Amino acid sequence: MSRLDRSLDAVRANWPELSAYRTLNRPQTVILALLVAAVIISALLQPTALLITLLALTTALYLVTLLYRIVLLRVALRHPAEVRISDAEARAIPDLELPVYTVLVPAYREADVIARTVAAIERLDYPVDRLEVRLLLEADDHETIAAARAVKSPLNAELVVIPPGGPRTKPKACNVGLLRAEGELVTIYDAEDRPEPLQLRRAVAAFRRLPPLVCLQAKLSYHNIHQNLLTRWFTAEYETWFSLMLPALARIGGPIPLGGTSMHIPRAVLEAVGAWDPYNVTEDADLGVRLQRLGYQVAVFDSTTLEEANSDVVNWVRQRSRWYKGYLQTWLVHMRHPVQLWREVGGRAFLGINLLLGAIPLVAVLNPVFWFLTALWFLVAPQALTALLPVPIYYPALVSMLAGNFIALYIGLIAIRVRQRPDLLPAVILAPLYWAMMSIAAIRALVQLVVAPSFWEKSVHGLDPTPAVDLVQDHAGR
Repeated sequence: MSRLDRSLDAVRANWPELSAYRTLNRPQTVILALLVAAVIISALLQPTALLITLLALTTALYLVTLLYRIVLLRVALRHPAEVRISDAEARAIPDLELPVYTVLVPAYREADVIARTVAAIERLDYPVDRLEVRLLLEADDHETIAAARAVKSPLNAELVVIPPGGPRTKPKACNVGLLRAEGELVTIYDAEDRPEPLQLRRAVAAFRRLPPLVCLQAKLSYHNIHQNLLTRWFTAEYETWFSLMLPALARIGGPIPLGGTSMHIPRAVLEAVGAWDPYNVTEDADLGVRLQRLGYQVAVFDSTTLEEANSDVVNWVRQRSRWYKGYLQTWLVHMRHPVQLWREVGGRAFLGINLLLGAIPLVAVLNPVFWFLTALWFLVAPQALTALLPVPIYYPALVSMLAGNFIALYIGLIAIRVRQRPDLLPAVILAPLYWAMMSIAAIRALVQLVVAPSFWEKSVHGLDPTPAVDLVQDHAGR
């Protein structure tokens, strides 16, 4: 591995067992092979006993996940954990005392939106001479490169061309950008992002107020909420995640799967932990877990970046498949040595890593099976399933189904109440249709994990029919 390769792939070079360059290590491969063999033998010898055992295990998974959600909701409502910086405190720091801030902007096939991206960054309330912008573009993306070069801006924006070669992923591009960074603090904005203007100043103030803090995750929401039902679903989901779940996870000790944008971190810390794993397609979630394993503290702070919610079903499924695949990658990587993981992060975070990164996509895969069994129960004689659902399984499964669906809907209702978004009520009520889409994406992710683990499926942006015209006009007029 050359020096450049080692710099771009520091996780694999320094902590090979924490990199997703291979999906399974040897012990995991052996365990999986033994499990598959045991299932095949049991299916041949005792198929009914096998099905009962599998139903018992999945019911237990559902119940544990349900209890964990209830705990997180209780913590979120009673003990919210957010870093809040007032406008006055953010603006009180003299410009000369502000550190140089590096903004990484990975973009691929974003020729139509790159000008708006630069315009949104220009709106940040931060001295231009202390803002270092790196536009990270792939070498074969000639249209976006040309569009970026045509943008006239007072920003210190440098176009960084990512060298060809695999893996072609966002984390690889960010690692290239980090090599060209000189700022004391680093953040990432995606091409469609519109960060709150005071976000960088708030982050600086937060780092000063809380010295042990090494990473801040801003909240994410969407600017095209009312484009269609899918964007409303997506927004309600994000409001739940960033307003309730992440602050609760911060309160109980993690893990905090970072977002792929608007995470703020000192460059020295980022370099010390190997930056991003270029083989992991949810490099953000992986970095959050790795920071915790290496003893660093992550927090959520009250500043919002607006993104473009995916408004196309096919595009949404592709994006969600990548997220689920990355969650499974991250789970498999960090569970290679479970005892060591437990010792490093503690029992609470260990449970959270398994339930958030492992169980979320697996439950989405399993949901259609249980929906089918439920339909079978009502449409066919229940006696057909009685043998598979003895009393010790039937009643816990019933509780899981009724309480689980209620809690999922209730959490969504609480989230839109907390965020004062009554306009999202119909979307929350219709959420079961959204869950079906999640299952499709999860099944697709499981297949891709086997056949193309590091393949980065590009999300198409610019589908909002009323994009930020004001940003374009404002930028053009400068």
